[in-house]
Amino acid sequence: MERFEQLAKRLNEVCPGLELRPFEPMSSHTSFHIGGPARLMALPVDTEQAVCAVRAAAELGITPFFMGNGSNLLVPDEGVEQFIIKTSGMKGCVVEGTAVTAECGITLARLAVLARDAGLTGLEFAHGIPGSLGGAVTMNAGAYDGEMAQVVVGVTCLNADGSVEQAEEFDFAYRHSAFSDGRRMILSARMELAPGDPVAVTARMDELAVRRRDKQPLEYPSAGSMFKRPVGHFAAALIDRCGLKGLQVGGAQVSEKHAGFVVNRGGATCADVLALVEQVRRKVHEATGVELEMEVKVLD
Repeated sequence: MERFEQLAKRLNEVCPGLELRPFEPMSSHTSFHIGGPARLMALPVDTEQAVCAVRAAAELGITPFFMGNGSNLLVPDEGVEQFIIKTSGMKGCVVEGTAVTAECGITLARLAVLARDAGLTGLEFAHGIPGSLGGAVTMNAGAYDGEMAQVVVGVTCLNADGSVEQAEEFDFAYRHSAFSDGRRMILSARMELAPGDPVAVTARMDELAVRRRDKQPLEYPSAGSMFKRPVGHFAAALIDRCGLKGLQVGGAQVSEKHAGFVVNRGGATCADVLALVEQVRRKVHEATGVELEMEVKVLD
């Protein structure tokens, strides 16, 4: 019996309520709609199931990959021999005064609405980011002058050995945190917000939604911004300046609407996306001397 079969057997014994999916197509779990099968996926709905999954994997020497909504993830076409723990079922949220504590799988859109309905402001920037809270904290997601570092004051995480702890250091930086190495799973985060008028908060969220629709290619599958912002530059402006809007490899294309996005125009493969990214990086470097770094995580 190979180790993933052993893991599935063990999890069925110790955590019978945990949903397991062998050979799960990752194209169904990424915003790019790209990716072959993952050898085994677990979908915990609470901390107990997540702890159980991590401990069982540790017993067999298997390192899990933690994912949320898959909105910043590119998966190879041939699939991956990985144990994926997808946290989208963990979406509890509690509001106490101006503090909001939520589980990792809640979407940022839902979280922003719950905060607004509780009369709180501070998460408007996050309303249109198509990710989960765990992923957003991991990469310090941000938009329109806001980022998670501005609101997160506490993180509960799950270590590789199955122990749970309160993180003491967050190490937030641009698209980075102390959790970016993927060794720990964020279980929940506590955010400190401010009192706000729900009408004004709604107006701000609506304003940002219009700006997104006007500027971003939301009509095509993508993983959002493909590249990190180079120091002193904007990736999209550099790509546009090099005349690369509309550049296409297979079904992958540099968006004609926003040069910082690579979109799936239909039938794009991981290989298409990576070949296109490499062309863009090379041409931008040749023309400007600037090295572009991918923001999207490639699972291998």
